[in-house]
Amino acid sequence: MQSTRSRRKVAPAAADGGDSGDKLEQLLLSSAICNGEDLGPFVRKVFASGRPETLLHHLRHFARSKESEIEEVCKSHYQDFILAVDDLRSLLSDVDSLKSSLSDSKSRLQSVGGPLLSSLDSFVEAQNVSKNVNSALQSVILCIKLTEICLRANLHLSNGSFYMALKCLDSIENEFQDKTPSSTLKRMLERKIPEIRSHIERKISKEFGDWLVDIRVVSRNLGQLAIGQASAARQREEDLRIKQRQAEEQSRLSLRGCVYALEEDDDDGGLGGDENDGYSNGNNGLFGFDLTPLYRACHIHQTLGLEERFKQYYFENRKLQLTSDFQVTSMTPFLESHQTFFAQIAGFFIIEDRILRTGGGLVSKMEVENLWETAVSKMCSVLEDQFSRMQTANHLLLIKDYVSLLGVTLRRYGYPVDALLNVLSKHRDKYHELLLSDCRKQIAEALAADKFEQMLMKKEYEYSMNVLSFQLQASDIVPAFPYVAPFSSTVPDCCRIVRSFIEDSVSFMSFGGQLDFYDVVKKYLDRLLGEVLDGALLKLISSSVHGVSQAMQVAANMAVLERACDFFFRHAAQLSGIPLRMVERGRKQFPLSKARDAAEDMLSGMLKRKVDGFMTLIENVNWMTDEASQGGNEYVNEVIIYLETLVSTAQQILPPQVLKRVLQDVLSHISEKIVGALFGDSVKRFNVNAIMGIDVDIRLLESFADNLSPVFSEGDTNQLKNALAESRQLVNLLLSNHPENFLNPVIREKSYNALDYRKVVTISEKLRDSSDRLFGTFGSRGAKQNPKKKSLDALIKRLKDVS
Repeated sequence: MQSTRSRRKVAPAAADGGDSGDKLEQLLLSSAICNGEDLGPFVRKVFASGRPETLLHHLRHFARSKESEIEEVCKSHYQDFILAVDDLRSLLSDVDSLKSSLSDSKSRLQSVGGPLLSSLDSFVEAQNVSKNVNSALQSVILCIKLTEICLRANLHLSNGSFYMALKCLDSIENEFQDKTPSSTLKRMLERKIPEIRSHIERKISKEFGDWLVDIRVVSRNLGQLAIGQASAARQREEDLRIKQRQAEEQSRLSLRGCVYALEEDDDDGGLGGDENDGYSNGNNGLFGFDLTPLYRACHIHQTLGLEERFKQYYFENRKLQLTSDFQVTSMTPFLESHQTFFAQIAGFFIIEDRILRTGGGLVSKMEVENLWETAVSKMCSVLEDQFSRMQTANHLLLIKDYVSLLGVTLRRYGYPVDALLNVLSKHRDKYHELLLSDCRKQIAEALAADKFEQMLMKKEYEYSMNVLSFQLQASDIVPAFPYVAPFSSTVPDCCRIVRSFIEDSVSFMSFGGQLDFYDVVKKYLDRLLGEVLDGALLKLISSSVHGVSQAMQVAANMAVLERACDFFFRHAAQLSGIPLRMVERGRKQFPLSKARDAAEDMLSGMLKRKVDGFMTLIENVNWMTDEASQGGNEYVNEVIIYLETLVSTAQQILPPQVLKRVLQDVLSHISEKIVGALFGDSVKRFNVNAIMGIDVDIRLLESFADNLSPVFSEGDTNQLKNALAESRQLVNLLLSNHPENFLNPVIREKSYNALDYRKVVTISEKLRDSSDRLFGTFGSRGAKQNPKKKSLDALIKRLKDVS
């Protein structure tokens, strides 16, 4: 760098000669050379101008200037060069002495290192032998470990611990197979490990196959047990409801000292419903519900890397088992095999639910849902087919109850059962039709066996069974025994049939998915009472009742059945869980009204015919008598004696209202017979004395009605007397001082509203009387006419004009 800077400073000094152009070019050339620049442009320029000599001149000049500079530099460093040469000469002598010293050291080193090299060779050889021995020991140790693992794997295989055996095989493959120094052992391992895996797969598949066979029996037993527990829970609920109904009934009857409590039983929560329900590692020893072989097989296949294949194999086999469970044999009636059929399916899906929740993905929720949809479709098809063939209501009810228990059981495991319940609902009408048919036969048999005699009860339990159980008692006081009931044996028999119908109907409708089913039960109960029972009673009344006593007994039975009908609707409401106030608010007329009316009409008809026999004595009445009868005519005395005898007997059987209606009808008939006698052709004429005798007869009949005041209320007694209204009003008109008042609408409506004006005309024309005391003189033509007779004639004339 110093020389370079020196050259750059010297160049301008050399350019002092010549003209200014040459100096400039020389200066530029010197500067380019000093700076190491390219001289090509200078060369091209001089050749282009044709003056290369100038360039050569400048270059020689630059060289001469540099020689002087070199010379100056050499002069300045000459002394240093001399000193350096002297130092080199001194160094050369030192090197020679060092060389001789090194040669001597080499000789001594070779004499000393010879034995050491031989010892080193021996050491290296011993070290190689040691390495070989250590390698052999390591190989032996590795083979020993491998042998121990193989022995352990064989022990696990012999003990059936396949998972541990597989872990040993994995350890051999990962840690020893590639490192095994023995080629024989290596070939043996390569051959035996796949064979052992295949052996384990075959063994575990056989165990799984045995489990598949056993689980079918387990499924059936498990399903029966689960459904049995649901049935027991339902029975406990029913017992609680019965206690509650009894308590409500006692409260309704205002019985004192009644203390009750509803006890709650602990529910076991079902089979496998919770995680801590007795299962241990996927099994339940208490119910024989063991999933250990399944999970073991799944774990082994998972270890073998065959998990997906095993899942598919498991699902296909279980699907085939379910398909096999769907088979309904025609050799055994479905009524006998339905429990096994449904229990098998219930157990299947209880197990699948457990596997879904604890199997670690062995089956998916979608797969189980698909299986359940298939099962529901098949069960619905089987139920539809079997229900269509059944002709017995009880068989339908038994299967329905079991299917509803199946629904309750499987709903607890999250399975939807609405489709099954819909099938049951679809056959509701058929079941009730069959039930009505059964009840029709039972009622017909019960009525056919009736002897039309009052029922005798010797013991209190008979009274409780035949009276209290149907709330037929007229009083809460328990009677003395033996007790003669006002009804015959057909009443409690029919009540039992109706109550059984209600309970069977409620049982069919209960647990069917419909919460409010009272209206359905009531509809069929109305049909049972209004069609079946009422029709059977009408048939009985029209064909089997002979005599007044039988007709009276039937009428008494109808009165008791009227109370029983109230019990039937209350009982249906209680079983359906409906408040009694709603039943009482929606109560309609008596459903057996046709039979009741027919019974009362038959009894009235028989009594009328009996009365007609006595009324024939009215022909013995002297219609033109000179004196009025004071003690009544013969016919009325006979009628009253008969009616009094009838009442004394009937009031022991018939309720007051029934007896009142019957007597009212009979008295009305007697009144019609009296009016009919006066209106008929057998009586050509009569006088006032005869009418006064009829007045006495009617008073005797009214007195008979008044004498019944201990039996009837005052209003009922008045109604009985009103039954004689036609004959009473006719007699009053004929004995009236102003018979023309009949023409006054107000008076006629008030005092003669029961009279037919045509009958009044005919009967009035028959009145013949010469007594001045009443209607004037009929004897002499020229005598002055009695004003009463004149009024009666005017009445007759006016009524004829109207007609």
